[in-house]
Amino acid sequence: MDVVEVTEGKTRFFVPRQDPRLQFPPGSGPVFYNARMEMNRDATVLLLAVLKPQNYLDAMGASGARGLRVAHEVGIPVTINDWNAKAVDLARQNAEALGLAVEVTHGDANVLMSGRTFDAVDLDPFGTPAPFVDSAARCAGNYLFVTATDTAPLCGAHLKAGMRRYFSRPRNTEYHAEVGLRTLLGFVVREVIKYDRGVEPLFCYAHEHFHRLHLRLRHGAAAADRALARIGYVMQCGNCLYRSEQAGMLPEPEACPLCGASLVPVGPLWTGGINDDATLAAMQENLASVTAGTGARIGRLLATCRQELDTSSHYDYHVIAKRLRVSPGGIETVIERLMALGYRASRAHYSGTALKTDASLPVLEEVISGG
Repeated sequence: MDVVEVTEGKTRFFVPRQDPRLQFPPGSGPVFYNARMEMNRDATVLLLAVLKPQNYLDAMGASGARGLRVAHEVGIPVTINDWNAKAVDLARQNAEALGLAVEVTHGDANVLMSGRTFDAVDLDPFGTPAPFVDSAARCAGNYLFVTATDTAPLCGAHLKAGMRRYFSRPRNTEYHAEVGLRTLLGFVVREVIKYDRGVEPLFCYAHEHFHRLHLRLRHGAAAADRALARIGYVMQCGNCLYRSEQAGMLPEPEACPLCGASLVPVGPLWTGGINDDATLAAMQENLASVTAGTGARIGRLLATCRQELDTSSHYDYHVIAKRLRVSPGGIETVIERLMALGYRASRAHYSGTALKTDASLPVLEEVISGG
């Protein structure tokens, strides 16, 4: 295997040399290193430095970049697994070169997770994590981390694929990034609670081509019931921009209060908060002590997530302005005007034109139109 040495954070390791024209795994094989996911790995290292779990499983390690960084920079026991023998050999060579006592295993991730337990389990497949979440839910002690890169099925662009994988009916709306993140979270929650375990989101976000969940797991039926209570739907009007939230596993028919059209249920998905403020504050405090190439971007992300409202959708204020045929002011001005009227309002972390608020759509339209 032709390899090249790279550095991420405080860790130097070898990865397969890849065709620079390819952004994802080269066609010659599944042993790969995706440089575009550095922010994902930086954020994981930062969070684990705060949480300090007893041990950590990188269930689909590929070149081993994430697990190697966790072992080297956080200093907790790490197991790296992959089904590809070449990937396993490379991970072992990297661990030995770094002098790390990392366990590297070769096998099917579902088999490994069905036979052992780890305090923190991380799923980072190429594509959907759906086939691995059930075994991960049984394997994880206190923490479960999940990455999904199949954003089109999650966001409703590939409807049938999204329904097959996540047992949900997403919808390709202007807030599709939010739909994708909450669809993924809702699916993981439903996989976990069947084992009488609850889920508490710590740090969940959507970024470019992936969705990322960092979750704390709780034991007991009461914890599972609390998580179940946050499963619901976004009820979207197909005629105008109105939407609302509805709790429950099965949606109840509703009519749009503005135009009378039937509301279309989007879900089931997670309708609760997606971040824990104390965890984000601790990450902000520790960011300066962690070597992260994407540290500035993570700092901005954490700051935005801390002030972001927990609503399950947002309004794109450019879309509203276009419908109203007006030139809107800056988004910060719109937010300030809403807050001056007594409403809550914020940006969303995944889009520069996304606006979250508890104001009604008519109020928002009036503010944007300058009324």
